[in-house]
Amino acid sequence: MVRALHSSLLLIPLIFVLQTAHGQDKKNISGNFTGYTFPRLVDYLEKNTPFTFYYDPKEVDSIFINIQVTNASLRQLLDLVFQGTALHYAIDSSGRVFVSNRVTIRTALPPGFFSRDKDTIALIKEPAEEDNPAQKTKFKASEEFQLIAVGDKNARSATGKATLAGYIRDIATGEAIVGAFLTVDTPAVSVVTDQFGYYTLSLPKGRHHIRITSQGMTPTRRQIQLYSDGKLDINLKEYVANLKAVVVTAEKTSNTRSLQMGVNRLSISTIKQVPAAFGEADVLKVILTLPGVTSAGEASNGFNVRGGSVDQNLILLDDATIYNPSHLFGFFSAFNPDIVKGIELYKSAIPEKYGGRLSSVLDVSMLDGNNKKWTGNVGIGPLTSKIFLQGPIKKEKTTLVLGLRSTYSDWLLKNIPNSAYSNSSANFYDANLRLTHIINSRNTIYLMGYASKDKFNFNNDTTYRYSNANANIKWKHFFSPRSYGLFTAGIDRYEYSISDTRDSTSAFKLGFDIRQTYVRADLNYNPGNKHSFNYGISSIYYQLHPGYYDPVGPHSIVVPDKVGSEQALESALHIGDQYAVNTRLSFSAGLRFSLFNYLGPHDVYGYAPGQPRQINTIVDTTTYGNNKVIKTYSAPEIRLSARYNLPGEASIKFSYNTLQQYIHMLSNTVTVSPTDIWKLSDPSIKPQSGDQFSLGYYRNLQSNTIELSIEVYYKRLKNFLDYKSGAELVLNHHIETEVFTTRGKAYGAELLIKKTTGRLNGWLSYTWSRTFLRQDDPLAGELVNKGKFYPASFDKPHAANLIGNYALSHRYSFSLNVVYSTGRPITLPLAIFNLGGSPGLYYSARNAYRIPDYFRTDLSVNIDGNHKVKQRFHNSWSAGIYNLTGRQNAYSVYFVQENGLVKGYKMSILGTPIPFVTYNLKF
Repeated sequence: MVRALHSSLLLIPLIFVLQTAHGQDKKNISGNFTGYTFPRLVDYLEKNTPFTFYYDPKEVDSIFINIQVTNASLRQLLDLVFQGTALHYAIDSSGRVFVSNRVTIRTALPPGFFSRDKDTIALIKEPAEEDNPAQKTKFKASEEFQLIAVGDKNARSATGKATLAGYIRDIATGEAIVGAFLTVDTPAVSVVTDQFGYYTLSLPKGRHHIRITSQGMTPTRRQIQLYSDGKLDINLKEYVANLKAVVVTAEKTSNTRSLQMGVNRLSISTIKQVPAAFGEADVLKVILTLPGVTSAGEASNGFNVRGGSVDQNLILLDDATIYNPSHLFGFFSAFNPDIVKGIELYKSAIPEKYGGRLSSVLDVSMLDGNNKKWTGNVGIGPLTSKIFLQGPIKKEKTTLVLGLRSTYSDWLLKNIPNSAYSNSSANFYDANLRLTHIINSRNTIYLMGYASKDKFNFNNDTTYRYSNANANIKWKHFFSPRSYGLFTAGIDRYEYSISDTRDSTSAFKLGFDIRQTYVRADLNYNPGNKHSFNYGISSIYYQLHPGYYDPVGPHSIVVPDKVGSEQALESALHIGDQYAVNTRLSFSAGLRFSLFNYLGPHDVYGYAPGQPRQINTIVDTTTYGNNKVIKTYSAPEIRLSARYNLPGEASIKFSYNTLQQYIHMLSNTVTVSPTDIWKLSDPSIKPQSGDQFSLGYYRNLQSNTIELSIEVYYKRLKNFLDYKSGAELVLNHHIETEVFTTRGKAYGAELLIKKTTGRLNGWLSYTWSRTFLRQDDPLAGELVNKGKFYPASFDKPHAANLIGNYALSHRYSFSLNVVYSTGRPITLPLAIFNLGGSPGLYYSARNAYRIPDYFRTDLSVNIDGNHKVKQRFHNSWSAGIYNLTGRQNAYSVYFVQENGLVKGYKMSILGTPIPFVTYNLKF
């Protein structure tokens, strides 16, 4: 009893000292320390805080500080100052700060160091993040402060290099973290995790200190003793910021460090912050707010990138090609936001493993799934409902992700005061599945499936249906820590149909479908930190049914018609290398060689030499048998990039790409529609080709919390398809007579300013761009625009977007979206003339005029439930207004002849403010 009393009395001064130290560390620091040396910063801190510093001036003479902080604790300030260095600090109970090089100083023994219950010494644990109560998740002490042995201690040689490899994952879900940075000071090396969260580092054998950072995650570090090749997996925890804490962080540097240019990466959390029509987070609508990306207008399918047409974008969902990326004619994206992990949009410097499109690659990645516990959510909106589930079938071994979404929009159509709409119906559904199975440390299997279907009927008239179906299986195999391969096989299908059965005698069904079966192998080899090789092979087998027209029912007198099917095999080899010359200069060089074989069975028409391609100039027909090679095209595709780091967290990047496209979309509209036809290159229609030069300047400001990028580009296009006036594309057996090839040029400049942290975040983008085409096909007949350049139908010189998010508290936030763009070009009728007693219209030069400019403002408020960690359900609300000002933006302008005069009308799709409320429940 007496001994216990004495012990308690001895603890009182200790508790007082600890509380004093805690209060000191809690003292807030604010100031702009740009251009400070470390001694100057110490002098400021010792005069304005109760801390005293002890350090070796020789070890800090190379530190130059460029940060600005508000309400920061001393620990937060020093974390920013020492990030990227080998220096450590420790603060003792008396307010003394010790700075050391490569060695962590402990200023006190941890609680329970001399355990009465055990004979062992307790592991030392990192001090709690007192300035951030949300960061209470405990890591094992060994994760940051224990020296971790990697490799075989009995390795023959203690000198030379060894490979360190492993995964970076979210500690709560097991989800792989893409784009995490791992940095080593000696030697000066940094690497980024790939699409699977995997990294490799080549380091000298011995002791190393590694720092790991990733956007939205709490930075951590590891101390290792590397004996030989070995594996080190690292778990990160989500960073939950205190709104009163430090305003800036120095964590986000990929904008300048990365060799890749012309790429935009967005997480699903960022996508969900942007207001969207009917409250449904929309991947495609967010894409349209990025520089260099535009669309035809409201509720349009697809998008245009840097002067390219909508068919020049390769849209992938976990490597599956999505031919129609929208629901309900563009009102909703085909991607359920609950299953999306993030997106990458490549506009230039397209990696050599991608091919088949000229303008861009949109890579949408699905969640891997929570491998620790089952979670999910349900969502209810004005037009859609959805359910999402993820969890382990076998814990940390087999994981399932499932998403289902459907609409119930008929009630909205029936309440529109218009009889045509009230007799209409529209609905869609989509389903996603992803299964991940870890066989062992060297082998993992991924299974993916996606299905969607849309149906629309207007005024009990024609019914439109279209659907996507995709499935693939992947096998990831590690040959060694330095080398692995990803082997994929899959099938993609898109089809549409149009039917009308009101009149039994004229009931019909018109349809189209495309199917592609593919295999590919992508391999990576990292011999060291200076080189990173990727190489592989791929092959796609296309099967198209360009159109069929069939009677429906026994009484229909419709005459069947069918355009001959098409087949082709597109194959490619690719190899690339990223070479880091030094810490400032890096190069990437790649080559892709593509080979395209157009196959039978098919009839090929021959036209009279030197004569325009017209039905009356056909002189012969050649019939090819099954799988006979009709025409072969091939071409090398070059990929070159360079990056030079400038002082002050800035860089300059350059890239040059050449690309080939062997498949074309034929459409009379400027956007994707259910009646679009895809066409393979053949003896008459050549592949599209193009090249692009890009140059960019990138800089991070305000301690890496503001990203600035400016890019300029110039593109050349060849064999781009355009259409004759009044072209008939549906059920045309001689489609080559309705199109002609053009040469094109596109150029522009893009600006992006992005704020990544703080209460107020978001981005501002501006694009100036032009796209011109010129007919160069001598066999197409009469020249369009007299053979001179004319604006492409998707040419929009100016586009500006503002995305702003403001966090009022952890529960309440506001989002604002402002969009502006120049109206797209159109061709106008200028006069009526009479020729031989028949009236006619005289039109302007092609695309010489424009529809009115587009402007829209959206606003939303987001309300989260309470932030208690241990609760079974988490709920959230989102409410807002789409098109806040009610502007009637023109989707198109059309003309009709009335009383001998031609009158123009403007069609607007969403011309009124649209309020929305959505509710989500997580469990």
